[in-house]
Amino acid sequence: MRDDFKNRDSHFLFDREGFRNNIIMRAVEILNIVLMTLPFFITWLVYYGPRNYIPFYFWGNWAVIVVFFIVYWLCARAYDVFQIYNLRIQELVYSQMVACIITDLIGYLIICILGRGFLNFVPILIMLAAQGGLAVGWAYFSHRWYFSKYKPLKTLIIHGPTTREIDKRFKTEDMAVRFDVKDIVTVGNISDDLNKLMEYDVVFLKGIQSEQRDDILKYCLENNKVAYVIPFTGDLLMSGAQKVNLYNLPLLKVDRYNPAPEYLFFKRLLDIIFSAVGLIVASPLMLFIAIMIKACDKGDVFYRQTRLTKNGRHFQIIKFRSMVMGAEDDGVARLSEGNEDKRVTKCGKFLRKTRFDELPQLINILKGEMSFVGPRPERPELAEEYKKELPDFDLRLQVRAGLTGYAQVHGKYNTTPKDKLLLDLMYISRPHLAEDAKIVFSTVKTIFFKEDSTEGVEKGRTTAIPKKNKDT
Repeated sequence: MRDDFKNRDSHFLFDREGFRNNIIMRAVEILNIVLMTLPFFITWLVYYGPRNYIPFYFWGNWAVIVVFFIVYWLCARAYDVFQIYNLRIQELVYSQMVACIITDLIGYLIICILGRGFLNFVPILIMLAAQGGLAVGWAYFSHRWYFSKYKPLKTLIIHGPTTREIDKRFKTEDMAVRFDVKDIVTVGNISDDLNKLMEYDVVFLKGIQSEQRDDILKYCLENNKVAYVIPFTGDLLMSGAQKVNLYNLPLLKVDRYNPAPEYLFFKRLLDIIFSAVGLIVASPLMLFIAIMIKACDKGDVFYRQTRLTKNGRHFQIIKFRSMVMGAEDDGVARLSEGNEDKRVTKCGKFLRKTRFDELPQLINILKGEMSFVGPRPERPELAEEYKKELPDFDLRLQVRAGLTGYAQVHGKYNTTPKDKLLLDLMYISRPHLAEDAKIVFSTVKTIFFKEDSTEGVEKGRTTAIPKKNKDT
């Protein structure tokens, strides 16, 4: 495609515009942190500080404020508070409130330690309410400012010979305000003259083999063009590779999912603790739901179904029944049609809307058949069908199935099986307890933003892979 990348002056160009934009965005981020810290600052000086066991003075007060500032900043980064360009206003508010709740609790514990006892919690609640108001204001004005200042980026989509599915994604309103798709071309139409890329701000790549893709990526890097790559399965396997220097050879070691023992220990410990506590706390609600289901149609309270977990092991998943009795007596594994599924009972619609039908899976977690976070457990018959088109599908069985997962947070019910697999592999490639916590909080968000996750498949579909676009 091109033989020489070394003699281009663009290697030495300084992206002043990009640097200036980064400075502006950092200022907006700092403004958010200052706004969220301000209520704590006032609460500490007015109420908690004077009641400290040993009163603090100037530098002591500032030390407490700085600790809060840093903790909130870390939580805000973890929960994507600063992704103005990628989140809607209500999602920005939600992310800020999650970060504030965690930071406020940590701040309260520090205050109790300094005060040598539990102090009045009401000021913390007042502080949280003030932070909520500031969060709404910052999210609204920063979002309006960003999309008035930064217009949609001129976008080029480059795909392989048979891949065109990505263009549908850019027709959604959320994507259209970020990316203005000017053209969609096959890699063969661009490979002979990469200078055509200079007309665009952003390039999306899908289904392009490594040699051609590498040349395009290098060109984009040299010329300050942003490139997004929709990965192959092998790319995600490589993303979790271990860097090895063996006999002076730079190597990447790729092996089966094998996280640190302490990660597995604490993950399982937290599963046991939170599932046990969850069952105890939710037991009155679960009893009420059981009575409601029984009163609805006199049928069974629970629904059991064979699913797959780690290493392909079968187990019986437990849910509150949300469909009519005998919904699958014909033996056909139908996929849900979302809110239009006539098999769902009136009680079932409420249970699915609130996710309460998933509560009995706490039992599966306590037994070790599932975890709180992991790929959602699939039915064996559907998994076999997936594997006919996606031979890599079993790679998601390297870990224990989860109550929620990366694919559930970042995809929809009708996200293609291939994309769900890639999302699950993104999670598996980099296991981390902080990522698990982030997924759990993001799952709560989907309850409030239904359009992210509740769409069904086309009516009457009984196959795992859609008849059209099976190759995507």
